[in-house]
Amino acid sequence: MQVGIAFSEPAGQLWLRIEVPDEATVEQAIVQSGILQKFPQIDLTEYKVGIFGKMAELDAALKPGDRVEIYRAITADPATVPRRVMAGDDED
Repeated sequence: MQVGIAFSEPAGQLWLRIEVPDEATVEQAIVQSGILQKFPQIDLTEYKVGIFGKMAELDAALKPGDRVEIYRAITADPATVPRRVMAGDDED
């Protein structure tokens, strides 16, 4: 079956489509994709993963067409980062 693997970092995004066995798990798909060699900083014991934006366990079974996402740690605390004012926004 075909599934997608997605990972994003500040420099860009990677989206892979791969073929995996019907009984594949999230972890097996990630390993098979080769993404761990391309991004050695990914540590599956620390990074969270999900399927279509919902948190998932590494041993979760996949379905055809699933998009496996690898979530990196947040590097800035949103509470301490000033809000960007978009053109046209009035805060008066």
